[in-house]
Amino acid sequence: MGTRVGAMGTRPAENHTSLPPKDWRTVEERKIDDWLPVTASRNGKWWYSAFHNVTAMVGAGVLTLPYAMSELGWGPGVAVMTLSWMMTLYTLWQMVEMHEMVPGKRFDRYHELGQYAFGETLGLWIVVPQQLVVEISLDIVYMITGGKSLKKFHDLVCDGRCKDIKLSYFIMIFASAQFVISQLPNFDSIATISLAAALMSICYSTIAWGASVDKGKADDVDYSLRASTTSGMVFDFLGGLGQMAFSFSGHNVVLEIQASIPSTEETPSKKPMWKGVIVAYTIVLLCYFPVAFVGYWAFGNSIDDNILITLNTPKWLIAAANMMVVIHVIGSYQVYAMPVFDMMEMVLVRKMRFSPGWKLRLVSRSLFVAFTMFVGITFPFFGGLIGFFGGLAFAPTTYFLPCIIWLTVYKPRVFSLSWCANWFCIVGGVLLMVLGPIGGLRQIIMEAKTYQFYS
Repeated sequence: MGTRVGAMGTRPAENHTSLPPKDWRTVEERKIDDWLPVTASRNGKWWYSAFHNVTAMVGAGVLTLPYAMSELGWGPGVAVMTLSWMMTLYTLWQMVEMHEMVPGKRFDRYHELGQYAFGETLGLWIVVPQQLVVEISLDIVYMITGGKSLKKFHDLVCDGRCKDIKLSYFIMIFASAQFVISQLPNFDSIATISLAAALMSICYSTIAWGASVDKGKADDVDYSLRASTTSGMVFDFLGGLGQMAFSFSGHNVVLEIQASIPSTEETPSKKPMWKGVIVAYTIVLLCYFPVAFVGYWAFGNSIDDNILITLNTPKWLIAAANMMVVIHVIGSYQVYAMPVFDMMEMVLVRKMRFSPGWKLRLVSRSLFVAFTMFVGITFPFFGGLIGFFGGLAFAPTTYFLPCIIWLTVYKPRVFSLSWCANWFCIVGGVLLMVLGPIGGLRQIIMEAKTYQFYS
């Protein structure tokens, strides 16, 4: 079927009428759509897109970037960081463009876009498992991050004068806030929390690299790779790739964020959405690169898998930064949990015929928070989890699945700029997906050897 000139040289291969299709939904279906978290409200502004995307992107991953640099080394580390930023900005643009590529229709959820490209059943099976792994694993990591940051704050403030409290209890304290906030119905209702989280991410990232500059380069700083054996270097390198991939994960909720923005023929949602994405990615650039490079410059291969754990002075500033992390991951948890809540409630209401209401929401969402809390308490392997999940699921949904959908739908000319750019991202993303989890899994195994459960 022929193609027509348009975005990046192509338009969707299918021909569509210019008139929007009639809404064939029943009254009941409209009522359900108005209740589900993703489609309940379309009152978002472009700045909602900006801080939702910052909250989604600049999370636990930024704190582990100096550690990833110590596994990769200066040359590969700088190259992977730069390429990841450029590739993911490109694939994010693709998703924003594809949200309304069919006149009169909006792909409000990642799996709906997958179903359009690959078919109703195959699209569901390709996208949903990957998206769920990303969002659930992120919420588990945020449980761990929130608990560790609360513990770090407690230890810094007490300075040895207080009784030592297990990490497990701090994760429970963090989870208690999520049990309450999870009852907020949709993206618009968490806008204030997301804004606070975005501001906190900028603040603690600045503190992380600013305190590193203030501390200066360590006297015995060593920039050699962390491992001393060849096999260790290889596994660490793979783990570093996974950690880098983990840091660029906002694509998993971008369509759901765009769904909250109103759209008209004169002002389609992609215009305000893209404006917000540009602001968000500029902030990501200003947060990620200084933290990664300055943190590694200051501490070399002695850096911890969370730079704020390495930094101890000035105590009041590091304590404040850890509380900022807590506030941030409270918001990040919700941004990634909202699409999961949407999927759960869609299945419960549409497939299992439960009545929509606050009781259903209370039980289902509380069970999800409890599950992520339990897994986070049981397996708090922060660095290893980031490397493992970063490669396994984040690489497909962020680096190359948007490109495959783009090639399938728009069918650009072979060896055109669009075709080459997409295949570059696909090859790079597949390598990340295959190699990244190996290093992360090895790190989990190494840490598990000495770990005592529920300590």
